[in-house]
Amino acid sequence: MSLPRQRVTLITLGVTDLARAKAFYKGLGWATAQEVEGMACFQLHGQALMLFGRAELAKDQGREGAALGAGAVTLCQNFNSREEVDATFAEALTAGATALKAPEAVFWGGYSGYFADPDGHVWELAHNPFWPLSDDGSLTLPEAQ
Repeated sequence: MSLPRQRVTLITLGVTDLARAKAFYKGLGWATAQEVEGMACFQLHGQALMLFGRAELAKDQGREGAALGAGAVTLCQNFNSREEVDATFAEALTAGATALKAPEAVFWGGYSGYFADPDGHVWELAHNPFWPLSDDGSLTLPEAQ
């Protein structure tokens, strides 16, 4: 069986303090699915998010000693309403996120805001009225017009 090419099954975030990073994501209401020394995994919808020490991640990539950065990639959660965006943004700040841009109406007709987790990984929270979510929260892009 051939698997689809356009898919992501695991997102790994390099962190400087695993305990702090786990506490942050648990503060968002997330539960770890697996924990092994040096890493923690959260089951997402159809994929997983792993927290892994930055130095260990660089070594695993074959770049031992590399200074891995954060913030050049944005992870996004889409919501069904502006109110859900606002509530989740507030939860993130309570959990220890740094506000980058408070949720607001944006030029493309939606509503979004950004925060950074304690390691500087950037998350966008968005309501896009042009991309309706399925009942299970998944997103399938509409056909091009």
